[in-house]
Amino acid sequence: MSGPVTTRGTVLSSPTTPRERRNVLVCGVVQGVGFRPFVYALATELGLTGWVTNSAEGVRTEVEGPARDVAAFCERLATCAPPLAVVESVRHRPVPAVGGSGFTIRPSSGGPGRTLVSPDMATCDDCLAELRDPADRRYRHPFITCTHCGPRFTIVTGLPYDRTRTTMAGFPLCADCSREYEDPSDRRFHAQPVSCHACGPRLSLITGRPGAAATTRLSGEEALARARRLLAGGAVVAVKGLGGYHLACDASDATAVRLLRARKNRGAKPFAVMAGSPETAERIAVVGPLERALLTGRRRPVVLLRRRADGASLVADGVAPGSPDLGVLLPYTPLHHLLLGLPGDPAGPPVLVMTSGNRSGEPIVTDDAEALTRLGALADAWLTHDRPVRVPCDDSVVRICAGQELPVRRSRGYAPLPVALPVPVEPALAVGGDLKNAFCVAEGGYAWLSAHVGDMDDLATLTAFGTAVGHLTELTSVTPGVLIADRHPGYRSGQWAERHAGGRPVRRVQHHHAHVAATMAEHGLDGSAPVIGVAFDGTGYGDDGAVWGGEVLLADYDGFRRFARLAYVPLPGGDAAVRNPYRMALSHLRAARVPWSDALPCVAACPPGERPLLERLLARGVTCVPTSSMGRLFDAVASLTGVCHRVEYEAQAAMELESAAVAAGGPADGYRFALAPGGPADGAWLVADPAPVLAAAARDIRSGAGAPAVSARFHGAVIGLVRDLCRAARDRTGLATVALSGGVFCNALLTGGCTELLERDGFTVLRHRVVPPNDGGLALGQVMVAARVTADRDGRSGRGTNHDGTWRDLTGPDGTGLGGTGPGGPGPGSP
Repeated sequence: MSGPVTTRGTVLSSPTTPRERRNVLVCGVVQGVGFRPFVYALATELGLTGWVTNSAEGVRTEVEGPARDVAAFCERLATCAPPLAVVESVRHRPVPAVGGSGFTIRPSSGGPGRTLVSPDMATCDDCLAELRDPADRRYRHPFITCTHCGPRFTIVTGLPYDRTRTTMAGFPLCADCSREYEDPSDRRFHAQPVSCHACGPRLSLITGRPGAAATTRLSGEEALARARRLLAGGAVVAVKGLGGYHLACDASDATAVRLLRARKNRGAKPFAVMAGSPETAERIAVVGPLERALLTGRRRPVVLLRRRADGASLVADGVAPGSPDLGVLLPYTPLHHLLLGLPGDPAGPPVLVMTSGNRSGEPIVTDDAEALTRLGALADAWLTHDRPVRVPCDDSVVRICAGQELPVRRSRGYAPLPVALPVPVEPALAVGGDLKNAFCVAEGGYAWLSAHVGDMDDLATLTAFGTAVGHLTELTSVTPGVLIADRHPGYRSGQWAERHAGGRPVRRVQHHHAHVAATMAEHGLDGSAPVIGVAFDGTGYGDDGAVWGGEVLLADYDGFRRFARLAYVPLPGGDAAVRNPYRMALSHLRAARVPWSDALPCVAACPPGERPLLERLLARGVTCVPTSSMGRLFDAVASLTGVCHRVEYEAQAAMELESAAVAAGGPADGYRFALAPGGPADGAWLVADPAPVLAAAARDIRSGAGAPAVSARFHGAVIGLVRDLCRAARDRTGLATVALSGGVFCNALLTGGCTELLERDGFTVLRHRVVPPNDGGLALGQVMVAARVTADRDGRSGRGTNHDGTWRDLTGPDGTGLGGTGPGGPGPGSP
């Protein structure tokens, strides 16, 4: 970094005005976001003298001047901060006055401490205007940026955040950029990724098979123009973004979409699309005010929107086969804007498929050499550049549910913003789960969740996981003293934790307890009172060895009691039943004593030779682990209605069943679960039996009712079940706060319907808005259960310091026991 910058202060007060000097530390996301120029301008405006610097703790400044102006300075540090800044605290103390008449921006200082790194942010309006202005020296510069936008998290290699500690270190500034970088009044003052055509990264296009004689390389505008022509001609182009490569093709070209789907081995999983403008997005999908705010905001996630039937000319059916929804995002880098075309450019595809640059199941590609090999059979050309990506960061995915943002995947634009914790934790690393993995590191009052890692069933994903752990622990200065994992003995995330513990303890947390704890944490609950936790998902390792997933828990951070669950049914063939929902349908029909009639779509979908095998498996219980999974029940009904019999991606059947219910106008009455008392063997007070729902749905199907009507009634039944079980829990315990979590609550119909009925009944409903309800939010709950600082925990008597999910002498408001002496087991106060 260069030397100090000094300015003369403006005198606003007479020499006799009482003066004071204060040392101020601002903590939060305050580096790389224009905070020092903001401090400089604020001090100058108020006529204060002193200095400002980046430190390992945040931004530290000393100011001297009239007491009232110093007080105004300290207040406005938080209330008037730059757009990308997140001010967590402003701490100041008086120091001796030293006089002086200038304000200095000092070089960054290191040392112990912690500051926070900004996520990558979309190109701001000012930079976009320059990108489009032929008179501007950065006209059509693919890497235009300033302190208000551009890459941050994905280029940082160390702290404090200076250019030398980013992947821009290899691009020396030209004289013009250096002047802007050194000028505190400039928008690019100490914008670490700043560059121009003369000194910035270089864009290039590689065509032909890697290593072949026909391979060619183009650069600059020629590369960009050729890439646009290739896309218009039906090619698949690998495009290097902020956090890795995308694979792009013309979304309107059905042949190109089929080609990309086949090469990527994508199955039927929907692709995301990038529209060139908000107006184009509105031509292909229904965009409400909240959705538009997400689409056009700084974070630019993929937003799940209802597809317009009259937008077929811009988006081929094969982009999202069988789905009424589209995942839509807008350009968030200068290169995206150039690729989709600026005003005056030759016409090209107005909407592009923009999907992760990888084969299905692998992590996103970030390395340029790997892009040529791992994507060699997928892409026809590579639009790339020479700025390295330090850490992978896939696109975030969100949807609007009942008027609130619901995160489905929390990654670019959000990571690594910290989550404030309601109680302090010891330094810890929680490794999350095996599906939709995201881990987190935590210490004190904060947890930092990683970007989306992916499914942990691939060696490349495990390698990427380890690299990401190293990067995030370095940026946060957290040295984990404990590792935390799911209780499932076969999870690769847990096995990684055991291998890398290095003598540190590895604590295990029950899957659904972690889901509920994550919801509590993001809503700021300190755990002083339990909640009614409704945890619905596809798979979670149960304390009794069964596959759980339809759970109502009475839970706080110390432990949980299983209040209610879905009735167990066999999971025939384990993963084979997950891949083939007709197997789950036949298992549920058998449990409901409904004959396997050929008139039912799920029976017809089962190959005739497989039916006798399934009958024997179910009769003998061979390779049939019991499951209470709500996700598997959704699969069963999806097959029973003929919506989906075989899945090619996780949650496909449930998503298509939700779509069918949407087509019918939403949840409807008609079906109802049976409730029965549990017992010591059940580990729950109540058991919800879906047999009446399956029987009624089968009757409706045989009588000619369509899948939309049956799906709507099924959704209504599940919503009614949640209401009934929460009412029963309140009647028993007096608890009136409900936490909804688990991947099933990515379903907007279900989440919205449950929220409406429960709030109407007087419950306080907590639903996810910061971390996903699926396993992408699991690590946050793991930290809260297993890493809290427990010494003298809030002074309450009768509380244990258990990290194993058990409760000790936890009593309800009426003085009766809520918990048992073992994990989920019956104990004092049980019926």
